[in-house]
Amino acid sequence: MKLNYKRVICVGFAFFLISAFWQAYDTIIPKILTDKFGLSQTVSGAVMALDNILALFMLPLFGTLSDKCKSKQGKRTPFILIGTLCAVVAFVGMSFADNAQLAKIESVAPDAENAQAILYEEVDDFKTPDGEVVVMKDKFSAEEFAAIEMYDENGKVTAEYTNYVVPSRQAYARKTTAENPAKLIVFIAVLLLTLISMATFRSPAVALMPDVTVKPLRSKANSIINLMGAAGGIIVLILGMVFGTGKTHNALMSYTAFFCVIAGIMLLALVIFRVTVNEPKLVKQMEEDTKKYGIEDTPDEEEQKSGTRKLSKGEFVSLILILASVALWYMGYNAVTSKYSVYASTVLNLDYNMTLTIATGAAIICYVPAGLLASKFGRRKTIIAGIILLGSAFFLASFARNGWPMLAMNVIFIMAGMGWATINVNSYPMVVELSRGGDVGKYTGFYYTASMAAQTITPMLSGIFMDIEITSLFVYATIMVFAALFTMAFVKHGDSKPLGKKKAEAK
Repeated sequence: MKLNYKRVICVGFAFFLISAFWQAYDTIIPKILTDKFGLSQTVSGAVMALDNILALFMLPLFGTLSDKCKSKQGKRTPFILIGTLCAVVAFVGMSFADNAQLAKIESVAPDAENAQAILYEEVDDFKTPDGEVVVMKDKFSAEEFAAIEMYDENGKVTAEYTNYVVPSRQAYARKTTAENPAKLIVFIAVLLLTLISMATFRSPAVALMPDVTVKPLRSKANSIINLMGAAGGIIVLILGMVFGTGKTHNALMSYTAFFCVIAGIMLLALVIFRVTVNEPKLVKQMEEDTKKYGIEDTPDEEEQKSGTRKLSKGEFVSLILILASVALWYMGYNAVTSKYSVYASTVLNLDYNMTLTIATGAAIICYVPAGLLASKFGRRKTIIAGIILLGSAFFLASFARNGWPMLAMNVIFIMAGMGWATINVNSYPMVVELSRGGDVGKYTGFYYTASMAAQTITPMLSGIFMDIEITSLFVYATIMVFAALFTMAFVKHGDSKPLGKKKAEAK
């Protein structure tokens, strides 16, 4: 039995475009909210949690609706087509809403003339990254504040600029937003439209892989799907470096061109998906392979009609434990992904694009080996190894500060990328292993409900801790990831099953 890599890669373009979107969203939106609207980490985290709140009910809903879809194009394809087109339009629209706020605060942009003089006159007080409340005119004279340099003689951002100018500019943005909140309201409204559009097709897009892949090969197939997703993410990070989205002097840049390029990439991936994927044909081939290899996967007629699958007590307990593990490691991982762009510039003085690119590159290298390891040692053991690696990386990162050797940061993010790849490749197949052919979309919804519930809570919860002490981000992430080690240790079902002799030898 061999995996049809070409088939999986073509199906993976749907996940490619989803990942490209979320990479841009998770890195740019927090910067817009804090740099341009001046929101605190807690409030910014609450806004970042909106997509997860929507996903809590929309992903299971649209997963189930796609299970019941009778379109000639297949169960999943119509959702992918319509959802992507709507999301692209709304996503670009967000950049125009952002530009409206930018017009109000561009006088204090890093490269604007007399920016620091304006900040000195307009800002009464602000809070530094270390939690110190600074009363502007008690701390500085006008000349002292205006004399703070962005870069030192080595071309690095100075600690004074990071500690005082950046938060004072955010305080100015917060004051401007409070005086005219209409711009923020419009931005949030367009953001909601974007998130709703994305939520309509995420479950159907992910459910398509198990629809066209027999059960024993799903970890391998999921490694390819995740590889496609990582490729989408790393392209966005590279574009971020090209556009300079992580540069200090671009803190108040317009993102319209960047968003348009991301939208173009999403549309190109959609075209490739539509041209190369004939969903009904691929599903039929999977059903034929299932019968050929004697795999108990195809549901009986009654199950197919009802889309139900009754679990044994042991299977149900394992499903709950798997979903709890998913929620815990996502609470740790998403806290970092949703806040790292702000953390990197505030605490580490690093371009977040570079370190995230390194982590994503490490994940790309590990996706296929992670699937192969699961085939040999089992998904559960492979996931546990990934949890230990990811948790260890976050623990080491909790000690990192401005001035740390770049090599040390690179090693930490390589570990994080490898650990996350090992977890991510094998967790979703464990959930759908417990499903039948007629309810894969529903079980996909279960998986995303767990991950989205976690991602609903964690931006706000980590934001509260960061408002108290910004360097608590990686401590929080470490605790959450290692908590998943406990729940995963008791899982008994959902692992990959060895192939019988007949199945292994069949060609």
